[in-house]
Amino acid sequence: MKKPLVAIALALTAGVAFAQASPVGLWKTIDDETKTEKSHVRISESGGVLTGKIEKFLDPKAKQDAVCDKCSDERKDKPILGMTIVRNAKPDAEKEHWEGGDILDPNNGKVYRLRLKPLDGGKKLEVRGYMGPFYRNQQWIRVE
Repeated sequence: MKKPLVAIALALTAGVAFAQASPVGLWKTIDDETKTEKSHVRISESGGVLTGKIEKFLDPKAKQDAVCDKCSDERKDKPILGMTIVRNAKPDAEKEHWEGGDILDPNNGKVYRLRLKPLDGGKKLEVRGYMGPFYRNQQWIRVE
């Protein structure tokens, strides 16, 4: 009788661990150059595809009404707060990372191809934006 209960408990724990290893959630972004906290980005999933929106600025110098004046797509001159910066990321076959989408840097208006990889059991998220052979990495920290 004890073995089935232990197996069920382990299965439930594994499911929770897998959910935490997903990029879905609220993340504190850390600037890769200055190492300062910049914003909170909420990543959500719909139909197997991830998107991420800026929910809050953490930098006290950030203008709350800033717009993306350097953007060249439909986000040009739109408010950065509430803006979707992560689009169309999908899991790889092993669900070890999510890719195939893009990420926008609202500071320079550049759109990079994207790879998201949960680290530390989902407590951190490696965010890689790349353009050709060049890339930038950031490590975001899970808030919730």
